[in-house]
Amino acid sequence: MSDAQEKTEEPTEKKLKDAREKGQLARSKELSTALVLIVSAFMFLMMGNVIAEDIYLMTQRMFTLSRDETYDVSHMFSASGEALMSVAWPVVAYMIVSMLAGVYGSVALGGYNFSWKSAAPKASKLSPVSGFKRMLGPNALVEMFKAIAKFFVIGAIAVGALIFFKDEALHLDQELYPLNLFHAMGMLEWAFLFLTLGMIPIALIDVPYQSFKHNKEMKMSKQEIKDEHKNAEGDPQVKGRIRNLQFQAAANRMMQDVPDADVVVTNPTHYSVAIKYEEDGNRAPVVVAKGQDQLAMHIRKIATAHDVPLIPSPMLARAIFYSTEVNDEVPNKLFMAVAQVLAYVYQLRAYKAGKAKRPKPLKKDLPIPEELRR
Repeated sequence: MSDAQEKTEEPTEKKLKDAREKGQLARSKELSTALVLIVSAFMFLMMGNVIAEDIYLMTQRMFTLSRDETYDVSHMFSASGEALMSVAWPVVAYMIVSMLAGVYGSVALGGYNFSWKSAAPKASKLSPVSGFKRMLGPNALVEMFKAIAKFFVIGAIAVGALIFFKDEALHLDQELYPLNLFHAMGMLEWAFLFLTLGMIPIALIDVPYQSFKHNKEMKMSKQEIKDEHKNAEGDPQVKGRIRNLQFQAAANRMMQDVPDADVVVTNPTHYSVAIKYEEDGNRAPVVVAKGQDQLAMHIRKIATAHDVPLIPSPMLARAIFYSTEVNDEVPNKLFMAVAQVLAYVYQLRAYKAGKAKRPKPLKKDLPIPEELRR
């Protein structure tokens, strides 16, 4: 496989977002299981005595029925309901907390996500070939090792708990009721807690493994990244075509304003800048069009066709071209130079109309600041 096809690059934000929409997230069943069991164990430890006491009261109530309750079905159901209700609230609270722990455990790694795409039926899931691949693949091997690890870890803890509580369990029959009930409940609480703590090392190993596995599955090749960027930004040829069309549209709009310009300042072969000044307006002189090379020649051609004066001033043309955008006012630092050009143009118009003498030639060294010289 070539370097371009090897999946060695970290996944992009788009790849992770698309995977999330498909329901492809890092998930750890061991983390969820461990969290549910540990929370349940601590809840059992805190509420075990309450549950034991309620069970005692329930059995006491059921074994002390009156004669009427024994022979009357309605009284029998009423007594049973009272007995069950006495133990219902701690059991319900226990179940709710365990359920919340299960929900949190399932989203603790990877975050909450709901995707219809992952819930949709897939033909590959019904394929026997795909099923055998999943059963015999590397993931199935990892799951088998985890199952073996859980068997030995939990088994070892269970044997240890049995040995630890053996003497106490064998002497329960010698204790008075209900003290033996509470004693047995206490042993169950601690034994359950010890068993659930055995899930912690398994979850601690599984969480980073699932994160590593997900990141490895999401990795991309250099070619995939290039293709993604290409699709996101568009085909370069299409983009170039669009830029050309946009440039042509902008150039056409500029050309429409050239006939209304007062003057076109030129660098005879490379730059042309068309300037318009409204004497009755509040704005400074405005650049209505500018261009370089072929576009500059086109501006000069239109200006000549509409009797717009062409004034050669290379330094001023370059200064305006690089410092001012189309439809922007001329910078303050160029006011004096532009004012001299406009004054010369107005004098030239008056001369052509026979209203004034021929103006003196425009000065070549117009006042242009050093920082604007190009």
